[in-house]
Amino acid sequence: MPAPIDTILEAARKHADEVIKPNVNAWNEAAVWPRDASDKAAALGLTGLYAPEDLGGQGLTLGDGIRVYEELGKGDGAYAFALSMHNICTFAGCGYGTDAFKETWARELTSGRKLANFALTEPQSGSDATNMYSRAVINDDGTWTINGAKAWVSLAGEADIYFTVVKTTDEPGHHDMAMIAIPADAAGLSFGPRYDTPSYEFLPLSEMYMKDVVVSEDNIILPVGQGLQGSLMAIDIARVSIASGCCGLMEAALDTALAYAKNRKMFGGKNLDLDGIQWMLGDVATELEASRLLYRAAANALGTPEGPVMAAHAKRFVPDAAVKAANTCTQVLGGMGLLKPYGMDRLSRLSQMLRIVDGTTEISRVVIGRSLQKRAKSLPDLPVPKGFGES
Repeated sequence: MPAPIDTILEAARKHADEVIKPNVNAWNEAAVWPRDASDKAAALGLTGLYAPEDLGGQGLTLGDGIRVYEELGKGDGAYAFALSMHNICTFAGCGYGTDAFKETWARELTSGRKLANFALTEPQSGSDATNMYSRAVINDDGTWTINGAKAWVSLAGEADIYFTVVKTTDEPGHHDMAMIAIPADAAGLSFGPRYDTPSYEFLPLSEMYMKDVVVSEDNIILPVGQGLQGSLMAIDIARVSIASGCCGLMEAALDTALAYAKNRKMFGGKNLDLDGIQWMLGDVATELEASRLLYRAAANALGTPEGPVMAAHAKRFVPDAAVKAANTCTQVLGGMGLLKPYGMDRLSRLSQMLRIVDGTTEISRVVIGRSLQKRAKSLPDLPVPKGFGES
């Protein structure tokens, strides 16, 4: 029997309150991934959410498991994002990996003893995933030799294995793409300087370089021809997970503003008694409720034909709402909202980061626009006025 979702959510809520919130500022000052914190998350079952129970996972559906990141996002959105990517890789490895891979890695990942991350984006390509230069040559003994570079790799140098998408020929397109898991100790694997990310310095992000990296065929997660399709599914899960984390961020911003405004004296009363303040925060509350409904609907649609466009709707709407919420709640605090101890600057920066990673707002609009074009073709034509000279 899978663990009841309410039990898992309560564990995530407790982890955010007792581990993330009291320590996130210190983590950023130290600029080091808090492995002791992720170990504690693992002990609560938060590192194998979607993996089957017989491999040490919780056996949750995507629709249920993704709700965990809302709870973690109340503590920190970047921390929630990192664990969401680990869980996606664990889901892929346990679901699609070879028997040999599962034997070696499955329980290490579900237990959180080992951390995983995903590497798709390249320095020159950004959202254009088919413009890929990383190459894998399949050797006579079945091993793969990989050369190339990836960008925006999270848990760079900290994760124990990287689920990496590569091309296997020089032919254009995606029909030769595959996904292979590269252990961190593979010879020829290295990382560039860490990106400077002021509000989430504890999450190591950098480029990843592969120079004649040799990997066993046992580590093939998605074979040639399935790499892009599987990556897009992973990205859809990531997009909905980010929307979930954004809801936690929005609640954190709203609660900070409420806790401040209820006691701030101004114009003969308290700020929260002012209609203007109530309306500002009321809009945040409404968009938070709408965001929750949207990401949960999108989570339940994953794996269905509607999944990609629902993920796009969630990734388009919810992070935008989070940016707006962070800015509005900062405004409610006035000048105090600019001060570091209140945490609003961190939330504002995090909301913008979550708006960009795993598909920008604009990419989501592209996905939605294409779905609208497809829908339009199914509708009966309506008469359109003809211009002068048109037949």
